[in-house]
Amino acid sequence: MAERVAGGQAHRLGGRRWSDAARARRPARDLRLREEAAPEKVEESERAEQPAASEADPFGLDLDFRERVVPFFRFLFERYWRVEVKGLKRVPATGPAILVANHSGALPFDGTMIITAVRLAHPHPRPVRFLYDGFVDNLPGVRTFYRRVGGVTASYANTARLLAAGHLVMTFPEGVAGVAKLFTERYRLRPFSSSFVRLSLTHRAPIIPVAVVGAEEAYPLVARLEEAGRLFGVPYIPVTPFFPLLGVAGALPLPTKWFIRFGKPIELYKMPTRDGAMNPALYPPRELARSVRRRVAGMVTRLRRRRQSIFFG
Repeated sequence: MAERVAGGQAHRLGGRRWSDAARARRPARDLRLREEAAPEKVEESERAEQPAASEADPFGLDLDFRERVVPFFRFLFERYWRVEVKGLKRVPATGPAILVANHSGALPFDGTMIITAVRLAHPHPRPVRFLYDGFVDNLPGVRTFYRRVGGVTASYANTARLLAAGHLVMTFPEGVAGVAKLFTERYRLRPFSSSFVRLSLTHRAPIIPVAVVGAEEAYPLVARLEEAGRLFGVPYIPVTPFFPLLGVAGALPLPTKWFIRFGKPIELYKMPTRDGAMNPALYPPRELARSVRRRVAGMVTRLRRRRQSIFFG
């Protein structure tokens, strides 16, 4: 391993060492973290999810309600999409952490399968608090459901509050643009917002990169009806080869084969600092967000290369 030492002190990130001068020349390139391919058998944990610190969750999480809807999502996970999961043990059992995943598939089914993986297969299952776009608050039925199963309106303040309380938070830094990709643009990740980087540094929360493959083909988006969507208070109405042509039946997702990979934790808060504070000149949050994006994109690419069939894996 190449080693450079400045002033008698060496610095490490992602298995490399470099000096302050080298760091300044390439702040983002040095965030190179190799994924460890660690296949593991997915088995349902017999332990119940651990409740939040307080009985009354300030955002409306209802653990009893979550348990009642588990059978439906278990069917999708085990039978319909036959989700294959690896690296789940990299998700910490306690303390704040941020799941950062690629977003895809027109509708947010990818989030439900990540949550279900943690619920069914993690040795110490815990509620995943997922962030959703503000337009959902204009859809009363959807908003209520999201909140009861752990959803929280996406904002910096809300996320900071969750992490400060020690929650596991899932975010899709691509935002709505991630699920709005057309089928011809599938698996081409949109730019990541950098909020999760700042939150990770502030709350010393590891970032767990997550790659999902299979969702894009489950709901192939061929067009977006944005003007019609605004009439209903949503960013767009998805058009697929079957919807709205076949009505409600056409809205059903296809039974594709899914793969989910949890990557090695990225602990940005362990990077060298000056006087105990991050130097934005050396570590611009946007550059760090791009590095995490490249990590997730690489994981997605490897999963796609290994896949032999969209429907059979």
